[in-house]
Amino acid sequence: MIMTANDRMLVFVGSYAEAASDGIYVYELNEGKGELTLLDKVDGNKNPTFLNVDQAGNLLYAISETADEDGTKTSDAAAYTIDPETGKLTEASRAYALNGPACHIQRSANNKYLTLTSYHKGTISLVELAAGGKVGSVLDIQQHVGQGDYSGVAPHLHSSFYSPDQRFLLACDLGLDLIRTYRIDEAEGKLVPVSDTRVEKGAGPRHLTFHPNGKFAYVINELNSTVTAFQYDEEHGTLETLETVPTLPAEWTGANGCAEITISADGRFLYGSNRGHDSIVVYAVDPESGKLTTVQHVSTEGQHPRHFSIVPGGKHVIAANRDTNNLTLFTVDQDTGKLTYTGHSVEVSKPVCVWAVRF
Repeated sequence: MIMTANDRMLVFVGSYAEAASDGIYVYELNEGKGELTLLDKVDGNKNPTFLNVDQAGNLLYAISETADEDGTKTSDAAAYTIDPETGKLTEASRAYALNGPACHIQRSANNKYLTLTSYHKGTISLVELAAGGKVGSVLDIQQHVGQGDYSGVAPHLHSSFYSPDQRFLLACDLGLDLIRTYRIDEAEGKLVPVSDTRVEKGAGPRHLTFHPNGKFAYVINELNSTVTAFQYDEEHGTLETLETVPTLPAEWTGANGCAEITISADGRFLYGSNRGHDSIVVYAVDPESGKLTTVQHVSTEGQHPRHFSIVPGGKHVIAANRDTNNLTLFTVDQDTGKLTYTGHSVEVSKPVCVWAVRF
């Protein structure tokens, strides 16, 4: 069978890398055979660990660590055009985007903005996107600081996520154990803080995902290996805690830190990654209450799964194991949500995130 562009499933990988080394990789996933084939790889970026893909615009955005003249670490955002026929990436634009080393990049659904977060600096930036998706100028940078019972704890912003209706931006601060809701003042080009939601002290909220129904949100807590379920108030952009559940089996006593969280397109199953236990935990989601029931812990067939992605269509999951330098492919049981390793793994240097997109 000859694959057309509309049939092609491309997989984009960001990694830890020096600028002179390949750091962004493009694979093709043949779902029928369960195989990943390398199509392209790109150098020129230091630690392009997180990516964002604009499927409709055939664009990929990456973070790229840079430095000021005095050696202070900063970050660019780089945009690449994607050739759906070949998977080839071509740099289209690049610009300064954050006053610290970035760990995450997000894009608004209307393609007006990028937001970047810095774990080490504790900042979040708002960057304009110009015509054709070109990376524009930095409009605003917000600095998080310790406050109240949490004063003295260094802020560590790890990610930002738009609400389903795009009215709010929710930023996870691992250091301050909070999720800060912002709105974007488009007239002023500013990020305006709206509210803070606290999690358990020392939990370390890292990444967030919304239920497709827009009523619930789920945050994976890196430091205490839990997932917190929230009721989401779409009018005010606020979160109310429903429950917090462990990501680890009860018998596990080793060290662990959580990383990625995502939910199936139908909202029936939630997935989170454990680094240390080196597994993906699977939960069943109660559609009425939003609460979680553990279904499975499955090995990622590698060490330190920084990220994983549900392939569009929901039949496969790809895990990125940083410390064993490999991507591993799993099938998804559509009835139970359980994952089964296909036996297929490909080698890639220090992968940190992986996105599968159909073109």
